[in-house]
Amino acid sequence: MRATRKLLLLLVSSSLLAGCTLVKLKEESRSFYSSTVLVGRIDAPPNWDGAIIVAAFTRTLGRIETAHQALLHEAGGYELIVEKGEYGLFAFGDRNNNRIYDPGEPAGEYPGSGPVVASGQGVIAGLDIALIESPQRSLSLAPGTAFDVRLGHSTQAGALANLDAPVFSAANGNRAYWAPMEFFKETGGNIYFLGPYDPQRIPVLFVHGAAGSPQDWRYFFDHLDRTRYQPWFFFYPSGASLDSMAYLLFWKLFNLQARYPFERIHLTAHSMGGLVVRTFLLNHGSQFPQAKLFVTLSTPWAGEPSAEIGVKHSPAVVPSWNDMQPDGRFMKTLFERPLPSGIDHYLLFGHKGGYSMLRPNNDGTVTLASQLRSPAQAEARMVFGFDEDHVSILSSAQVFAHYQTILAGADKRDSGAPSGRLRVDFRFDGNDTGPKALPLLVLDPVGGAAQPVKSRLTITLSPDGNGRDIGPVPAGDYEAAMFAGSFRTEPRRLRVRIDPGRVPSASFRLIAQGALSGYVGADVAPADNPAGSLLPPHKTIRIVSITLAGSAGKRTLTPRTGGGDDLIDAYLDGRDDARGAFFSFVDLAPGNYELTIIADGYRPHRSSHTVEPGRPAQLSPIAMTPL
Repeated sequence: MRATRKLLLLLVSSSLLAGCTLVKLKEESRSFYSSTVLVGRIDAPPNWDGAIIVAAFTRTLGRIETAHQALLHEAGGYELIVEKGEYGLFAFGDRNNNRIYDPGEPAGEYPGSGPVVASGQGVIAGLDIALIESPQRSLSLAPGTAFDVRLGHSTQAGALANLDAPVFSAANGNRAYWAPMEFFKETGGNIYFLGPYDPQRIPVLFVHGAAGSPQDWRYFFDHLDRTRYQPWFFFYPSGASLDSMAYLLFWKLFNLQARYPFERIHLTAHSMGGLVVRTFLLNHGSQFPQAKLFVTLSTPWAGEPSAEIGVKHSPAVVPSWNDMQPDGRFMKTLFERPLPSGIDHYLLFGHKGGYSMLRPNNDGTVTLASQLRSPAQAEARMVFGFDEDHVSILSSAQVFAHYQTILAGADKRDSGAPSGRLRVDFRFDGNDTGPKALPLLVLDPVGGAAQPVKSRLTITLSPDGNGRDIGPVPAGDYEAAMFAGSFRTEPRRLRVRIDPGRVPSASFRLIAQGALSGYVGADVAPADNPAGSLLPPHKTIRIVSITLAGSAGKRTLTPRTGGGDDLIDAYLDGRDDARGAFFSFVDLAPGNYELTIIADGYRPHRSSHTVEPGRPAQLSPIAMTPL
C-alpha cells in the first residue's frame, strides 16, 4: 500500500507521468483490459521429471508467432495471457533445457476442434494438454521450433525460490504495480516455496500488498518456527485487478492441493493483499476446508480515497486503482457475503501515523477508518492495534509475538476436534491418451442426533492420487462421491464412517462420458471482467429454455428456481439439469452440438461445441446480449 501514498504525489506532479512513463502506463492499462487469461493443466508421460514449455501462438499466412510462453518445472497448471484473437496452444517437454522443441521430445496441443477464441477479457479455463512420447500425428509446431521464454524460473505452483534473487526484490515488486502486464509476461504470478514440501509441517501462505514483494516478509520468514511451519508466498502483479489476482491465487492453491494433499494451511496478508485473500475465500473458500486461519495486517477494508482521485484525474490509470475506490463496485460488494464458516479472521492494524487537514488518522499510508471498517471488525475473531506504521508492522517483535500466539491457538483448536482419515481408490476408464480430469472428492455429512448437518466438503485430488489417505476429516457419517468433468462415477455414492484411529476406504471407477456444462455470466462492463477475472453468474436473468441439439437428438431444459440440490448432485446422478444461470448436460454421444439459450429480454444465444467423452469441452461463461 505504499504505492497509494505515492499516488498523492503523482497527482500533483505531472512530471512523474510525463513522456514515456505516461505512454507506457496507458499501454499497460489498454493491454490489460483487452486481454484474456488462458489456464489449464499439462499431463506428462509417466516418470517425466523435466521442464515443460507451454505457449499460445498464432498462425498468419503460414508464419507461426508466439503470443506468450511459460516455463514449468514439472507437469501441472499453467496460465498464459493473450490479447483478443484466435490462438493455438502447444506444449513440450524440454528434455535438454535448450528452449527448442527437438525431435523425440514429448509434445501435445490443446485438442479442441478449432483455435481457442479469446474475447479480450476474463478467463478461459480447462485448456488441458497431454504430452505424448512420439506423437502419432503431426502437430501444429514442427520440431526445431524455438521459444523465447524470458522467464528464468518456473511459474508452476510450488517452484522453489531464493528470496535474495533480484526477481523477488522490492524494485521488481514496484514494477509489478506500475506495469502488471509486463510483469506477468516476464515474471508471472505464482506461489513459491522456500524449501521442498514437507507433509509434516503446516503451510503458511504470505501475501504482500500493493507495490510489495516477498522480501517484505523477511522478518516473519526469519522468525517463523520452521520445525512446525513451512512458509509459502504469493508473488503477483499488484497493479492488476483484485478479482483477477484472487482467481490466480485460487488456481495456484487448487494445483498445490492436487499435487500435495496438505491437511491445513494458514493465510497471512499485508495491506491490499488482505483484499485479494478475502475475495479468494468468498469465491472459492468452500473448496479449501484446510484453510481455517486468516490473519490480516494493515488492510484498507474501506479502500483508499487517493485511488478515486487517480481514477478521476490521472491521464493513465493502474487497474487496481479501480478496485481501491471507496465508492467503487469492489468495495461496495466486499462484505455482501460472509467468509465461509470455520475460518477465523484476526485483524491486526497499526496506528503510528499522523494527522493533517488533508489526511485523517492513519498508519502513514492507510487511514484508521479504512483499516477498522465496521463489517471487518464485526467479522473478526479478534482485533489488535499496534504502535507501528504501515511498513514497520512487518518487522515488529511485538506484532510477531502476537502472530505466534494466533498460530498456536489455531493449531490447538484444530487438534481438539475429533477427526479421522479416508483412503480413496479410483481409476479412469476410457481416456488413455488425453489429459486426465482433476477428480473432486465430495463428502456430504449425514445428520443425526450426534452429528448436526454441516457444510459439504470438496477436496481436490491429483489424477495420480489413487490410494492416498485423505484427511483430517471431521468425525461422523458421510455420503461420499467423486466428481470429474466428462466422467461418470460408479458407484454414484457410498456411505462412509469417519472415526479417529481408523482409515476406512472408498473406491470409485471413473468412466468417460460426453458432457457439456456452463453458465450465463452477469451483465458487467468490460472493466469489471478484466483479464484473469472470473465472470460471476447472472443473478436475475430469467432463462426460458436451454437446448442442446446434435446428431444424437435434441434435449431442452427449463431452469429450476429456488432451493434444492445443486448441479453437482444432478451430475453425479446422471441427470441433465439447469438451475438459475447454470446448466449441465450429461451422457452425451460424441459429436458436434449447437447450444441455444432463450432468455427474457435478451437475444437468443447460439454457439457450437464438440463433445468427446473424457475431455471437458471448452466453454467460457456465456455473455447474453440484451434486446
